Amino acid sequence: MAYLEPSEFATKMVDAGEQKIFMSTKDTLIRAFMAGAILALAAFFAITVITKTGNPLIGSLLFPVGFIMLYLMKFDLLTGVFTLVPLAVLDKRNGCTMNELWRNWGLVFIGNFGGAITVAFFASFILTYGYQIEGGAVAEKVSTIGESRTLGYKEQGILGWFTIFIRGMLCNWMVSMGVVGAMISTSAGSKMAAMWMPIMLFFYMAFEHSIVNMFLFPFSMIMGGDFTIGDYLLWNEIPTVLGNLAGGLLLVGLPLYFTHVKTTKERKAKEKATETIAAL
Repeated sequence: MAYLEPSEFATKMVDAGEQKIFMSTKDTLIRAFMAGAILALAAFFAITVITKTGNPLIGSLLFPVGFIMLYLMKFDLLTGVFTLVPLAVLDKRNGCTMNELWRNWGLVFIGNFGGAITVAFFASFILTYGYQIEGGAVAEKVSTIGESRTLGYKEQGILGWFTIFIRGMLCNWMVSMGVVGAMISTSAGSKMAAMWMPIMLFFYMAFEHSIVNMFLFPFSMIMGGDFTIGDYLLWNEIPTVLGNLAGGLLLVGLPLYFTHVKTTKERKAKEKATETIAAL
């Protein structure tokens, strides 16, 4: 495998953030929609496997296939742009402003939600033959998950809210490590291996991923989950999104930027200044 040094792939992270900022509205929405849909389908697949085998580890081993597919197609998840796009602004790339950052995040959020909820309706439709029969074991499983990961947190009050927030941080720490891991090599096989490990970890540990939840909770409500849209937003999606932002940026993006990109620039500037003085 062709391994890239951290200073090289950290610069690629900033380049990727810049490219996403300047992507057209149409392309951003389409890529985000497809990313949300593919990740939702992978979640549906993993839940089905877990329900039929009774083994969460098997579902966790297989879930990363969705993340790998969407990444190789260059589709965009909110969790990824949370980590990459701020680096282009921080690096003062030409035209990369906070307004452009908010625009990108907003479009990706809308696209991801559209793709995820579309798959939620598709999944509920095929399980019930057009809502004519009960959804079976998978529907029962997803209803239980939806209730426990909203009302279960709600019962704990503010500590439950911060529990979701921290689970969201841990989630995007791992997901963003998968995004960055795919940049350390030019080999497709190596990229897949680097992505597989952290994605498997977050899913098995039941950390909170905002886009997976955009599928999971609407799907759960359609399948009979006894909680409200307000419960879903306040006691899951909002703290999850905030946690994903904090985890991806603070635990992955900024450490790599400051210790590799910024440090490398400062070292090169000093070397250039030294060469200039020596030449005089």
